[in-house]
Amino acid sequence: MPHDAQDLSMLTDLETPWAIRVAATLRLAEQMDRGIQDVGELADAAGCDARALEELLGSLVGRGVFRRTGPGRFGLNDTARQLLDPAAHVGLDLDGIGGRMAGVWGTLLTFVRTGMSGYHEAFGRSFWDDLDASPGLADSFDALIGPVGHGRPNVEFDVTVGWDRVATVVDVGGGTGSALAEILRAHPEVRGILVDLPRTVARSAEIFGAAGVSDRVTVSGQSFFDPLPPGADLYLLKNVLHDWPDRETGRILRRCAEAAGPGGRVVTIGAVLPGEASPALDLVTLLTGGRASSLPEFEKIAAESGLAVVAARHQPPGFVVECAPV
Repeated sequence: MPHDAQDLSMLTDLETPWAIRVAATLRLAEQMDRGIQDVGELADAAGCDARALEELLGSLVGRGVFRRTGPGRFGLNDTARQLLDPAAHVGLDLDGIGGRMAGVWGTLLTFVRTGMSGYHEAFGRSFWDDLDASPGLADSFDALIGPVGHGRPNVEFDVTVGWDRVATVVDVGGGTGSALAEILRAHPEVRGILVDLPRTVARSAEIFGAAGVSDRVTVSGQSFFDPLPPGADLYLLKNVLHDWPDRETGRILRRCAEAAGPGGRVVTIGAVLPGEASPALDLVTLLTGGRASSLPEFEKIAAESGLAVVAARHQPPGFVVECAPV
């Protein structure tokens, strides 16, 4: 085999990623961490077949995940201990959003052939409709994009007008409020408004309370395709626009431009690629049909939505693009 060639059998292995996800879904690492090692006891705790479970664990041991401690007994190794991380679990749990993220890869051929998400082929409806129809799935998704999955968000970005000119921030599509909470914590004179669907903003009180900013924030349970709270100084779109195709991206930006007024600013993070950078295959595209835009592409969409790009540069949270209404 040429020295630069990869082992195709390893690259095409499906057993290992699915076996790890099944182990995560059954919470086997948590059971072992409690001291259960006998495969029969593990099967009872997980509610599964003991013989099939032993085959699963034997396969994973052979791939360096878990260790065999005796006949019919298994324990944690350093690799398996990573499954104890709540962030890892929420992304791998097949009973939650992890199941959708794994299963949607089966629609990759549809995406490559059509350029469009094939999510509905696998799950019977679009991604967003699926969340609306499945409260448990929506909860899992909110956990994935919130503090459990992404940790404490980095919001150390500057705006051209200076933070001393910002009195109110509207976090558009801000989930359960973790990013807005950090902004308000970092800028004690700023007030915030969290905009997301009612089921999502309903879970923000704990996050704002823990950050000590509850007295400076309000929530607006709504779609960001509807008119946004007007008159704020900054409208933030953090990890939002890449979830949507160009047409919907334009609609969201237009709502921000309408609400911001002449003196406002619209800031996007995590949606634009610098320069003419080429996008890579992204799970989000398969889930939602959205995609990141190159900077020239984004400038065109923004202009059609009533915004002009006034700054675009790398900052600690990522590539930050600032726009002003025109």
